[in-house]
Amino acid sequence: MKRWIGIILGITLFFAMHPIVQVYAAPGLSAQAAVLMEYRTYDVLFARNAYEKRSMASTTKIMSALLTLESGDLDTPFTVDSDAIHVEGSSMGLQEGDIVTKRALCYGMLLPSGNDAANAAAVAVAGSIPEFAERMNARAAAIGMTRSCFVTPSGLEGEGHGASAYDMALLTREALENPDFRAICSQKSARLEFGNPPYARTLYNSNKLLSMYDGVIGVKTGFTDEAGRCLVSACERDGVTLICVTLNAPDDWNDHIKLYELGFSKMHVENLEVPDALSMPVAGGIANAVRLVPADAFTAGCGNGGLPQMETVFRHDPFAYAPVHRGDVLGTLEYYCNDRKIAETALLADEDIPVIPHEPGNWEHVRTWFTGLLSRT
Repeated sequence: MKRWIGIILGITLFFAMHPIVQVYAAPGLSAQAAVLMEYRTYDVLFARNAYEKRSMASTTKIMSALLTLESGDLDTPFTVDSDAIHVEGSSMGLQEGDIVTKRALCYGMLLPSGNDAANAAAVAVAGSIPEFAERMNARAAAIGMTRSCFVTPSGLEGEGHGASAYDMALLTREALENPDFRAICSQKSARLEFGNPPYARTLYNSNKLLSMYDGVIGVKTGFTDEAGRCLVSACERDGVTLICVTLNAPDDWNDHIKLYELGFSKMHVENLEVPDALSMPVAGGIANAVRLVPADAFTAGCGNGGLPQMETVFRHDPFAYAPVHRGDVLGTLEYYCNDRKIAETALLADEDIPVIPHEPGNWEHVRTWFTGLLSRT
């Protein structure tokens, strides 16, 4: 009996950690591991060995670029670390003494997949590659990546370095929430300056899927002998966004196209509902409360079962002080699905609430009379 209880608990824990709402068949894929996930709700639409930790090559640079962008001070020039840029494999063309910015290094990581860019960024952000790897793993834990270990910022093989396809989908969703990351990884080419002295040059994206399939947003290619061909992408269509990850996929471009065709054929878009009659108390105004409206509306793709159950959380101060002006930010509205926050927007005042008119007391009448008397003398 205890054995069966243990098995049941183990199965329950697995599905709690790996939410699979519906998984469709996708024959003819070359990938050894793959996952297709709906962006907003985290619903898994297709999975093949999706929770097995595997080598993921330069798709590692999704994490490296995200941490670099989150470190701030992106446009201050500095000289690259000479040791860091001496690395094998793909390169953005850095040389000793080159002057760059963190933003330029992110372009170098996400477009030509520069290993030199990843190492240089790691040293610039954390002081050393081992310290940067610690930050990568801490960020992975915060995202919920339970089958991942980062050893190198570039994705070149290191002992224990790897991640599951599902974890890489979680990382990609997190990265695409960063506007700078989304803007960089979706570009087919970019013109920027670096060097000694800096001069203009063009970097080209190694992701051919950007030109092969409408709606694709980046994200990152990868290849090593151990990992094989790896590809992470995202795609938008008719208000639905899907994330696709393939690991060790000899025909990765076509694998992604097949999975998107499958996913979008099963999806329809629905709006995330806004709670009725949102309002908050007002102190000192002509009305006791002010109506609130969300600044943004959100949609999500869902299959035949419709949207999963959502929870909304309204965060605000106990009350607002009058005057309140239409458009004032007075709180936030958060959406949760399976205990994950999937969307957040500001809540805005939907009306003006003026201050209660002040009735002057006796002393104010005396002061007004006296002031008027002085003005006549």
